[in-house]
Amino acid sequence: MNIKISETRSIDEEQILELYRANEWSAVSKPSELRSGLLNSHSLISAWDGDKLVGIGNAISDGYLVVYYPHLLVHPAYQGKGIGKMICDKFQEKYKGFHMQMLTADGKAIEFYEKVGFEKAGKTVPMWIYNGNEH
Repeated sequence: MNIKISETRSIDEEQILELYRANEWSAVSKPSELRSGLLNSHSLISAWDGDKLVGIGNAISDGYLVVYYPHLLVHPAYQGKGIGKMICDKFQEKYKGFHMQMLTADGKAIEFYEKVGFEKAGKTVPMWIYNGNEH
């Protein structure tokens, strides 16, 4: 396995959909919006095994103080191999000095994010209007 991390790689919509399907994320039901949202993020980091997209993460930011990480996915066949950490490390190269870095985590993702430096945000309560079904 020779994983390459990229910030500037063209991503075919079908590659994105394959990764989201493999992770059973409901955003796959809106393919063009998903691709456009990812490609128009402040930052988009992808992980590749040759020509196969095996991981992706995006950041939404004001560019100065605050960054939010809405998506981080690694193909199930590649999980546990450090790919998610590589993507997070790449984000830290860009955003480590920011006043606030935020994300929403659930399930086994909570333990992963704690390992890469995130912690519960005080007494805050996550809130949303959400049309998905996987949480």
